[in-house]
Amino acid sequence: SVTISFRDAILGKQIDISKGLTVRIPAGISDGGKVRVKGRGEPGEAGPGDLYVVVSVVPHPVFSRKGENIHVTVPVSFTEAALGADIPVPTLEGDEVKVRIAPGTQNGKTFRVKGRGVKKGVNAGDLMVSIEVQVPQRVDGKARHALEEFAEATKNENLRAEFLQRSRA
Repeated sequence: SVTISFRDAILGKQIDISKGLTVRIPAGISDGGKVRVKGRGEPGEAGPGDLYVVVSVVPHPVFSRKGENIHVTVPVSFTEAALGADIPVPTLEGDEVKVRIAPGTQNGKTFRVKGRGVKKGVNAGDLMVSIEVQVPQRVDGKARHALEEFAEATKNENLRAEFLQRSRA
């Protein structure tokens, strides 16, 4: 068996297992997947058999995989979620894609970036970008004043009215 990084599992990699034995890990291999190396197994009557290498994939601190899709949760500020923004999202290839979040985007909303997931042959999964709205832990000065004005301007909106009505059903 061999242990590889999440990135190497998604992108593929050639690794040296032992002296004279290099194995090509195909792009998109899953944790627990097997790679067959022809003619490098135990000797038999018909010649050497095949060697099967089991691949263990180390979890990534930011990305995860579900099927052929790659998932990532991106922090955004309260103002980016409220007003909308183009946010940079990292990819496993090392570049970034821009994701446009609409004004009023809610926490947990997921956006799809087509074709930026796991590539297997001519097909590719998608990059699924979930939004995590970060509320400031400290607010002072101008920011506090602006938020107080915002609270005053929106004080007649009852965000919980529908929720409370459903709770009584």
